[in-house]
Amino acid sequence: MARTVKLAPSIIAADWTRLAEQLRECESAGADYLHIDIMDGRFVPVITIGAPIVEAIRRLTDLTLDIHLMIVEPEKHLQAFIEAGGDIINVHAEAAIHLHRVVQDIRSHGRRAGVCLNPGTPINSVEEVLPDVDQVMVMAVNPGWSGQKFIPSAIGKVASLRRLIDEGRYQAEIEVDGGVKPENAAACVAAGSDVLLAASAVFNAEASIGANIRRLRSAVETNARLPS
Repeated sequence: MARTVKLAPSIIAADWTRLAEQLRECESAGADYLHIDIMDGRFVPVITIGAPIVEAIRRLTDLTLDIHLMIVEPEKHLQAFIEAGGDIINVHAEAAIHLHRVVQDIRSHGRRAGVCLNPGTPINSVEEVLPDVDQVMVMAVNPGWSGQKFIPSAIGKVASLRRLIDEGRYQAEIEVDGGVKPENAAACVAAGSDVLLAASAVFNAEASIGANIRRLRSAVETNARLPS
């Protein structure tokens, strides 16, 4: 049986002057998650938004909010983003010193817990928490900016992680973040990804949000051999 692949538009590339309208377009086009990047200017060079904006977005949509904490000391801010309405709280293995404790804290509040791996971080950094997490995010770019080029080695990392999860019979999904486009979406899924995150491939001036989401989904369904 084919695996269902979820699509997660990332609003880092959205037109914030028309955000409510664009969120409705994402919903109408069948997006599964809405990805929200939280950057602190320390873990990554860029500063984006905080919990009050996430709370406002929560009032605008019923989509699952996939919160990506690109921040140092994420344990200090979990509660704020949980209370703001985050459904999946993702923390970086590189930023959380006590990763297992952070994962348990997220899940104790009834939220899904995700862990993230930068391009230079090996998958064994999260191996010990795989039984406890709901999602592993493989970064296919160095975090910080939208529109970067996809790093091809991410495909091999996804495949290795897929084997590890399947062999352990863990429930964690694999999400790919960064540079995902119709041209590489099928390869990501064939390697074992369950969730594809797309920013500039969804929010751009070349086509409508709906058309871009349909193009991504068509690329996956037409070209990828979906493992069971």
